[in-house]
Amino acid sequence: MSLLIERSGALANLHDSGRVGVRHLGVTQGGGADWIAQNWANWLLGNSLNAAVIEITLGSLELLVERDACLALCGADLGAQLDEQNIKPWRSFNVRRGQRLRFNNPLQGVRAYLAAPGGFSAPLVLGSCSSVRRDQLGGLHGDGQPLSNADRLNWNATQAPSPRDLDASQIPQRPENSNLPVILGAQIADFSGQSLFDAFNSTWTVDQRADRMGVRLLGPALRCERQQMVSEGVPLGAIQVPSDGQPIVLLNDRQTIGGYPRLGALTPAAVAHLAQCLPGTELQFRPMALAEAQRQHRLLLAQWT
Repeated sequence: MSLLIERSGALANLHDSGRVGVRHLGVTQGGGADWIAQNWANWLLGNSLNAAVIEITLGSLELLVERDACLALCGADLGAQLDEQNIKPWRSFNVRRGQRLRFNNPLQGVRAYLAAPGGFSAPLVLGSCSSVRRDQLGGLHGDGQPLSNADRLNWNATQAPSPRDLDASQIPQRPENSNLPVILGAQIADFSGQSLFDAFNSTWTVDQRADRMGVRLLGPALRCERQQMVSEGVPLGAIQVPSDGQPIVLLNDRQTIGGYPRLGALTPAAVAHLAQCLPGTELQFRPMALAEAQRQHRLLLAQWT
């Protein structure tokens, strides 16, 4: 019950839903950046939503199948091929011993999620196998390192489910130019009126400086009138504004506290969207009331119950 990694570009990692309840220790959450695609990959195989999957960023991964199985792929289209057959995301599919599964270059999106029956096996560190390289936690060997050549991945279930696809209505629709809902933050009143206008009426461009810690956005410089701030806890999706005025949206491997003023935080669904945006993608912020954001999040979670 295994996949052998024959080629890895150092951007493939194991993730479950992340570490919960440890941020007071300075340990970040980890977990799949596009948690929606990760959930659908596990759902296709009847797995627990917390089952470990491979997060494949930008492709450059080749796997040798060592046993017949049914796998599932969701998220970005990274030009996946099973031998010479193209494999599109948002479906499960059978593999046979001796076949090779390759992920080439991004055709749409950034991160793909590969699930196996019962989830991939890996040691739990603080309750999770999610790999966070900076913290040296999680991953296949428990040290936070990405998957590398000659690593062998086993999965937990002995029986493979039957392949199935998602209905077209269930596949997330993410247009290239879209609005990202924002829940306003505690320092929102400290920004100048012009900056608030610019923040929600300008187009922001995803910068090259983007990873699992955060995504920098380029646009008009935002100015905050608060001169000093005590560092405070930062949630997933927090929009920090450093001194250069260019917002940074914090993702799963972010630091646990920060001292920059915040416009607010993206909704969880908007974080998943942003995690699939290539550099150069244009986006806009849209304010959303907390109650409405919570209502939409509950509806989203209901899909997997």
